[in-house]
Amino acid sequence: MRKKPTLSFWQIWNMSFGFLGIQMGFALQNANASRILQIFGADVHELSWFWIVAPLTGLIVQPIIGYYSDKTWTRLGRRRPFFLTGALLASCGLILMPNADMFTAFMPALWVGAGMLMIMDASFNVAMEPFRALVADMLPSDQRTLGFSIQTVLISIGAVIGSWLPYALTNWFGISNQSAIGEVPLNLLLSFVIGASVLVISILVTVFGTKEYSPEEMDEFAGDEEEVEEEQSSLLNIFSDFKKMPLTMKQLSGVQFFSWFGLFGMWVFTTPAIAQHIYNLPLNDSHSAAFNDAGDWVGILFGVYNAVAGVFAFFLPAVAHKFGRRRTHAFSLIVGGLGLISVYFMPNENWLILSMFGIGIAWASILAMPYAILAGSIPAKKMGVYMGIFNFFIVIPQIVNALIGGPIVKYLYNGNTIFAIVASGVSLLIAAALVSRVTDVDDKPAI
Repeated sequence: MRKKPTLSFWQIWNMSFGFLGIQMGFALQNANASRILQIFGADVHELSWFWIVAPLTGLIVQPIIGYYSDKTWTRLGRRRPFFLTGALLASCGLILMPNADMFTAFMPALWVGAGMLMIMDASFNVAMEPFRALVADMLPSDQRTLGFSIQTVLISIGAVIGSWLPYALTNWFGISNQSAIGEVPLNLLLSFVIGASVLVISILVTVFGTKEYSPEEMDEFAGDEEEVEEEQSSLLNIFSDFKKMPLTMKQLSGVQFFSWFGLFGMWVFTTPAIAQHIYNLPLNDSHSAAFNDAGDWVGILFGVYNAVAGVFAFFLPAVAHKFGRRRTHAFSLIVGGLGLISVYFMPNENWLILSMFGIGIAWASILAMPYAILAGSIPAKKMGVYMGIFNFFIVIPQIVNALIGGPIVKYLYNGNTIFAIVASGVSLLIAAALVSRVTDVDDKPAI
């Protein structure tokens, strides 16, 4: 068996560069989708329902994409055709979502916007998971934590740019963030167009700057120790693979569930929560100058936690080597949970930056540690399909939160969305407690 070559920092950087554009678009979606849907007429307690189609689509699409990316070899390689296609579709969604009012002759802008949200999120998922499988394909085991950490750095850079772009266009370049009722402000429209352009360019850097290993080389790297069972090649094998998932994946499922349940609640409800709790705006305000200021500030806050994640990601390999991946991940989730809970106690919008530091540490670890832990337990020949199955534990909690989050806000919290943010923090603390149950086959802490 031949060991995979050790790649240089810049080889790993170029291989992961497309994630910068993916996350820039993803950040624009996360920080502004609820705001745009409210502009088009969605009630606060309905927001999570509009988000549900996206993770539901991901639940169906991800294992299929993973399966076919394992089986597909083209002139572009094994994974690259899939994240290139996903990026192109996501860029179309980015351009069309804030312009949904152009289609009011055919259906209400709210429904068009919700449809574009579905296309964007599904396309981001199509692009993301083959990217993660690419890192596992290309790197030896001892470089995987570094590989996923570099991905996190690029994710954070893209997310900071995407999150801050609407605020920057208004406050640094004088682009208006005001608009008539039912219309999206110009600063948001331009931000989404810029995000779509950067997404396509960054993906092309990876597509043309990285050469994947051939099937023959992958067989040499796998050797005899990772031979999979002889079985008829079929998409239906996904179900048998699900039953045979490695123990580590089963143990990580609970950690992922509560991590992403909390993240989804944060993404959906932060804008209305900040508008209500910090800016003291009424629940149904979706077009005032103060509401748009609150929305722009949420972008700044999301940029802060992504910037913190990018910095912390540089230290993750060393911290994980010293204390172990499990301890590192548990600590990060605890800090993030406390950061979300602290939002309730902050006296004004500037203090919220402090809360974002904790959230950023958790976000860095969520993007890297579970995949670094998981990769060592997956057969190389089924890396794509298992990465796709692993996505179940990302999208299912989002679907659950989408179904129950709105009614809980309406009936249990009496429309006070700040409690949805507090509940998200508690969810991260539960995830941290479950990390102790996880077996990491490659985890060798230095202490």
